[in-house]
Amino acid sequence: MKIDRRQLALPVLALGLGVGLMSVVPAIAGADEDAIAKNVEAFRAAQAAGNAEGIAPLCAEELSYSHSSGSVDDKAALLAGVKNAKYKWTSLEYKNPTIRVVGPAAIVRFNFVGEQEFTDGKKTPQNLHILMNWQKQGSDWKLLSRSATKL
Repeated sequence: MKIDRRQLALPVLALGLGVGLMSVVPAIAGADEDAIAKNVEAFRAAQAAGNAEGIAPLCAEELSYSHSSGSVDDKAALLAGVKNAKYKWTSLEYKNPTIRVVGPAAIVRFNFVGEQEFTDGKKTPQNLHILMNWQKQGSDWKLLSRSATKL
């Protein structure tokens, strides 16, 4: 097999451009990761407070929100459930979060640990693993999907 200079030029050029781009990517990814981390914390705080109005602007219209029970909500059902909840959170933490930005998407994972107190006084601990997928829509990051698994 014969290889001439033209066949080598494209991979070398691509490698050269890739090295130049790599110096820019971490700065962009860092800003996106910071924005996503702020949204995740805003979501947690609104969830802990039972504040549907705080959750609404963080969610994509196409939201698919899966509970550890297996039920799945769209955005409207999630917000109605938060607004009409028969419990309050006595504690709610998102432990050990990881954020991985992949183009216009982000994968967020964490351990969801909290306690719910129902209107009858019954308290229920929660220990879940959560997977959130965020999508960049315009200049904002929106929660596109969420899945919960009991631990």
